[in-house]
Amino acid sequence: MTVSFYSAEEKTKSRPRESDWRLFLKLVPYTRPHRGILFVSLFLLLPLAIAGAIQPLIIGQAVSLLKEEPTWYFLADVSLAQGINILVGLLLLTVVTRLVFASVQGYLVQKLGQEITASVREDLFVHVTSLASSFFDRTPVGKLVTRIASDVEALGDVFASGAIGVISDLISIIAIVVTIYLVEWKLASMLVLMLIPVSGLIIYFQKKYRQANYKAREELSSLNSMLQENIAGINVVQLFRRERFNSEMFRSINQRYRQEVDRTIFNDSAISATLEWISLVAIAGVLWLGGLLVLGDTITFGTLSAFILYSQRLFNPLRQFADKFTMFQAGFTAIERITELMNEPIEIRDSDLALSQKYRLAGREEPQQGNIGEIRFEHVWFGYKPDEYVLKDLHFTIKPGEKVALVGPTGAGKSSIIRLLCRLYEPSRGRILVDGIDIRDIPQAELRRYIGVILQESFLFAGDVKRNITLGDNYSLAQVKQAAKLTNIDRFIEQLPDGYNTQLRERGTNLSGGQKQLLAFARVAIRNPRILVLDEATASLDVGTEALIQEALEHLLVESTAIIIAHRLSTIRNVDKIFVLKRGELVESGSHEELLARGGLYASLYKLQMLGT
Repeated sequence: MTVSFYSAEEKTKSRPRESDWRLFLKLVPYTRPHRGILFVSLFLLLPLAIAGAIQPLIIGQAVSLLKEEPTWYFLADVSLAQGINILVGLLLLTVVTRLVFASVQGYLVQKLGQEITASVREDLFVHVTSLASSFFDRTPVGKLVTRIASDVEALGDVFASGAIGVISDLISIIAIVVTIYLVEWKLASMLVLMLIPVSGLIIYFQKKYRQANYKAREELSSLNSMLQENIAGINVVQLFRRERFNSEMFRSINQRYRQEVDRTIFNDSAISATLEWISLVAIAGVLWLGGLLVLGDTITFGTLSAFILYSQRLFNPLRQFADKFTMFQAGFTAIERITELMNEPIEIRDSDLALSQKYRLAGREEPQQGNIGEIRFEHVWFGYKPDEYVLKDLHFTIKPGEKVALVGPTGAGKSSIIRLLCRLYEPSRGRILVDGIDIRDIPQAELRRYIGVILQESFLFAGDVKRNITLGDNYSLAQVKQAAKLTNIDRFIEQLPDGYNTQLRERGTNLSGGQKQLLAFARVAIRNPRILVLDEATASLDVGTEALIQEALEHLLVESTAIIIAHRLSTIRNVDKIFVLKRGELVESGSHEELLARGGLYASLYKLQMLGT
């Protein structure tokens, strides 16, 4: 197992960054189905901010009553006890108001965040599963899992604790600033002036946090990629004693991840420390200037007491703002990474003709006519990398109902032909026709229903046997049993603990390789395709099971066009035609006897295999 990971710094050097505002706007469309929740959440911020702003005034009035200083007009003619009771009642009312509204608002905001997260995750999953195979060839699975799971989860915080939280803090700050200016403009000006350097420091540290957070998430993706690869290939790791070597590689990536996380912690802590220091300076400033104003009889002790509370409350929203902004930046990083994934082009799309369904392939239930099941490659060139062709100028026709074998040395391009036929990749040049129709003009779903593919190693999903045969299509249990009977695997399934309802583990690890392959045959048989592709499909079966499958294949291949990839040349003697490939080129074609008589590449390969037996 060879793993190559690059540091996040190398990957992000040339990455263009979008502004926070543009990133935020990408999420706005997801709020439209939930406009009601959003508007109610925003409306509740007003009474919350007003109630929070008048609480220090109420406490200040209580101090003024105790000091026998001037108070609000409705407290002037009441006794001390009555005045205190009135103020306690008002304070209790603001506390209850904040408690009720904050609970409702918090619930609605969290609900909105989860709705947005779910919608983004669904769209991202649909997009990723629509990408071409070439994307997955170059993208580790662990990175995709990190973006779809971890990064998307951070999006909920952008709205739940980020955007609306920031708006809440801003409204609280505005309400407090307006209130203190109405009470005493000199003390208010001093507090507001302190906000300027604090805001500058927050913005500076937040930019640093954003950069560190992006790199940390990139390193986390690398960490998950290596973890996934080692778990998937654990047999190779242990058989070739790679535990220590891979552990060192993992330790190196883990160390880089820890270093980037440390940088995010430093920048986050710097913001908290700055705000704490400024808050203490603000209280000291209020005591100094307020004390002078009290001595000059400009303000009362009650007003000074209120401003001491305001100096704390003014910086509390700012502190919360900074904490939410940190979360906000993490969310922006997630949006940025998800946007990169969403911007991956879907290279293989249905054409306008395919979408209009102008062309449709005939199914088995329809009467045969014309060239049903014909496959034609017209001067097809293909390479996984530009200008590195693995298929070169392939030009051939497979007639309806014809059985054709593809043979050749490893790397000759046999599997690439199958991938092109199923439109998992697009030809670099030339075109491929099925029943005389360019496959680019056939809906992908219809093309893949028309072509049944059985690979050498079949993938099974976690779930029961029946679901692994139907793969989500609406087939009845009777149809499933019929397909199993047709492929001679009904006895094997009935011997399982719960028959067709037997639960299979991930990748079918509770079945043998041969049993998994048998299910793959039933999976294709139930769909009854016109074209059947066998990519070394019986290689993992024992002799007895292979005999049963060969019998089943006789039923499947009736009136079907078939392409068979086989390395054991003795198994393809009876096909109608054999295409011999070498370095991506078609060098020979003909029947088994014709190719042997010709004495070319096929004859050489056949003689080598006969010598080895």
